[in-house]
Amino acid sequence: MNVLLVEDDELLAKSACLGLGQRGFVVDWIASLERVRPALREGDYHCLLLDLTLPDGDGLQLLRRMREQGEEIPVIIITASYELEKRVRGLEMGADDYLLKPYSLDELSARIRAVMRRLDGRASNTLEVCGVWFDPKAGRVKRDGEEVHLSAAELRLLRYFMENAGKVLSRPRLLRALLGDAEERVSSNLLDVHIHHLRRKLGAHRIKTVRGMGYLFMNGE
Repeated sequence: MNVLLVEDDELLAKSACLGLGQRGFVVDWIASLERVRPALREGDYHCLLLDLTLPDGDGLQLLRRMREQGEEIPVIIITASYELEKRVRGLEMGADDYLLKPYSLDELSARIRAVMRRLDGRASNTLEVCGVWFDPKAGRVKRDGEEVHLSAAELRLLRYFMENAGKVLSRPRLLRALLGDAEERVSSNLLDVHIHHLRRKLGAHRIKTVRGMGYLFMNGE
């Protein structure tokens, strides 16, 4: 799942990027409001994590403009403000949820996934795509109803594939989903090895190579 984090506190932002990366997210970080709209146009993000108080403006005003102009990306407000009125205004302007600083990375991860489930119309954490059933919490996978055993790394990669089914995913994105910020320190063929294992266990037809672009997890038989 691709997440855009807007946060001017470098220490907090780096901690969030590392922690969410370890929980299966691919996070891009920017530190100013002026970079939000260009980043959203250029990237394929599932969720925006928006700090309210930034050096170049008020996050609530950006959120209001985004919603007025029809931008529907899910937004979770992250704020140090304990003012109830400000949090309520954020929700009224179109935020999907909010979280107070300091926050638990486990809670932030859970809230992102909960927002995405609500938008997808799913009540549970389980994913089901192209004959593959996956319960991330239990680490269980079934292919056409038959249990399949995957390693921890394969489970991380599969989750990212299934959350992005039908989209072409680049090698750098997949490596970040697999390894977080450590992707530059590993051998170049590690991703190929894990994809080979997934194809062997789940069926080669489910993961297609798109030459020159990356890989695609099929969203239909």
